[in-house]
This record gives sequence, C-alpha cells and structure tokens, in this order.
Amino acid sequence: QVQLVESGGGLVQTGGSLRLSCAASGSIFSFNSMGWYRQAPGKQRELVAAITSGGSKNYEDSVKGRFTISRDNAKNTVYLQMNSLKPEDTAIYYCNAVLVIGTRLNYWGQGTQVTVSS
Repeated sequence: QVQLVESGGGLVQTGGSLRLSCAASGSIFSFNSMGWYRQAPGKQRELVAAITSGGSKNYEDSVKGRFTISRDNAKNTVYLQMNSLKPEDTAIYYCNAVLVIGTRLNYWGQGTQVTVSS
C-alpha cells in the first residue's frame, strides 16, 4: 500500500516562503508522475505543480516563477518550494502520485495547511 506523508505547511506572511515535503513509502521511481494539488475553501482542488518520472515539470499559471517542484529519488521525497507567497495561495496542499499499470492509479496524502496572512 502506497503512503504519502506531507509536511512543511504553516502560517506565513505575504512574501514569505515555505517548503513542502512529500515522503513516499516506496520508491518514487515507480510513479509515472508526482505532484502537488491544493484546495481552498469553497473551491475545487487544482493542480499546482507536477513532475514526471523523466523530470518534466509543469506548473499552474499563477505559481509560475514563484513555486518550484523537485524530487530526491534517494529519499523518495518530492518537494514544493514556495516563494513570494500570496494570500490567495492559502489552501490545503495535497501530495499526489500517479501509477499507470494498465489502469491509472491515484494516491493522495492527507494534506497540509498553508495559510498566508496579508
């Protein structure tokens, strides 16, 4: 059973930085992609950033230039470095892993709260 455990959320002022970590229970090499989603109150969950097993990255438009997704294969961990945070970045951030083995399997972490005060 795959487990994803997020950490690194918290309260920060506008313009501040946070780094989220997502530790996987197994080798992240096995996942086709890993990413970070977020969900703000009253809004749908949205993709923030993703990285494929080949290292390709994509970002939601509003975070481009501010957020960076990276991976440490030796530690089976994916990171999201968030700089220049804005109040609209406030949300619960979820780690996601996708495994395609004939069918597409999605795994989720429990979420970590990020709050940006103005």
